[in-house]
Amino acid sequence: MTSRSVLTINLKDDPAAIETYRRYHRDVWPEVLQSLEQVGVRQMDIHLLGRRLVMILEMDHGLDYRVAFKAHHASCNDRVIEWERLMKSLQEPDANAHEGEWWAFMEPVFHMDQQEPANVRVAEPARLS
Repeated sequence: MTSRSVLTINLKDDPAAIETYRRYHRDVWPEVLQSLEQVGVRQMDIHLLGRRLVMILEMDHGLDYRVAFKAHHASCNDRVIEWERLMKSLQEPDANAHEGEWWAFMEPVFHMDQQEPANVRVAEPARLS
């Protein structure tokens, strides 16, 4: 069983930063992928429109992405630490992000496979890069 979360952030308003982000994500470092898998990320998709990024996360066994990302960011692996520093240097939080939140949680408002509106729990602010 997995749980899904959708998050958003902006890249810096700089064509070079956007291209750098694309370039790094064409060949994500193996240590980063391994760390994400170890903390329970089963699938991660990142979409780009202009400078807006949207991340769709599938977490293993209902794990909270905030807990998993905290463990990922606390990695003792120098490559993971370097990757997160590089990505954060290319990003800036959305104006609608909660105080202290880096990637902003997007509220689910519709699920095609549900007849009744979903009861949605709004996540607490999180710091992600």
